[in-house]
Amino acid sequence: MTTRPQITPKITIVGSFAVGLTMRAPKLPIFGETMLGTDFDMGPGGKGSNQAVATARLGAASSLVAIIGTDKLAGIATDLYAAEGVDASLVTTRAERATGVGFIILNDKGENFIILDMGANELMNAETVDTAERRIAQSDVVMTVLEVPITAAARAMELGRKHGARTILNPAPARQLPDAIFAAVDYLTPNESELRILLGLPADDARSSRELAGELRRRGVRNVVVTLGRSGALILTDELDIMVPAVPVTVVDTTGAGDAFNSGFAVALAEGRDIVEAVRFGVVCGAIACTELGVIPGLPQRAKADALYAQAMKTIWKETT
Repeated sequence: MTTRPQITPKITIVGSFAVGLTMRAPKLPIFGETMLGTDFDMGPGGKGSNQAVATARLGAASSLVAIIGTDKLAGIATDLYAAEGVDASLVTTRAERATGVGFIILNDKGENFIILDMGANELMNAETVDTAERRIAQSDVVMTVLEVPITAAARAMELGRKHGARTILNPAPARQLPDAIFAAVDYLTPNESELRILLGLPADDARSSRELAGELRRRGVRNVVVTLGRSGALILTDELDIMVPAVPVTVVDTTGAGDAFNSGFAVALAEGRDIVEAVRFGVVCGAIACTELGVIPGLPQRAKADALYAQAMKTIWKETT
């Protein structure tokens, strides 16, 4: 990656906070099965929150728009943002619903199974996002996820486009969306199963991800970046149809890899990198996240990400540079 800019990029994330309750098990459970687990951990999560922390660690001025409850779990959020330097002035508390919670089970391969109760996150709407318009207007990149209601995610993309920011929709957890949303999305970043669900297909549909990404572009998305796990990422734009190879690491826990990828991708774009450089940086950040147990511990610091990026440029991507 080229020299970092002197001006700190501004990123606004319209998203979610949830407390993650994680446990290891020999395998993922089936219905009615009870098994013994190990390594219980409780800590902050939620895709929007994770991305706010990760973009801050990577050097951005990161601001989160989110809703938490008034219960004891909400303090985990406020403590986190204070510690990580995330602007939480647009994180609001509401008494109607509890703070979001996620239950995460990891198997011996580091693969995960997650159940979410998004709680107070579900209270977010377009009007909530409108309260953040001044911050969005100052942003280089606006990101959102689907752990908040679609109306809120759509408004985040609309306001980002209105004010000239680059807009990123990370469609997780995936659901079918009205095509009108895609018109305001500069970069759509599904994984392979999310890509299929967006199109109303089974998550394991056999058609190629390249073909399906092309279908999303026909529905109005400017650029589609499909994350492919150990295979890297696919970039499909008007000018590009390329694969970015993955960076091999020893996988401990894949839970936060998508958030780390999106964060690295967003920061690189906000710094003025082109889409290929940005995806490579995202791939590096996603790889680093897989090497630690737990999402927040795995989100990369900038120095480590820069070092692995430089190594990958020499060894993995040398034929395409």
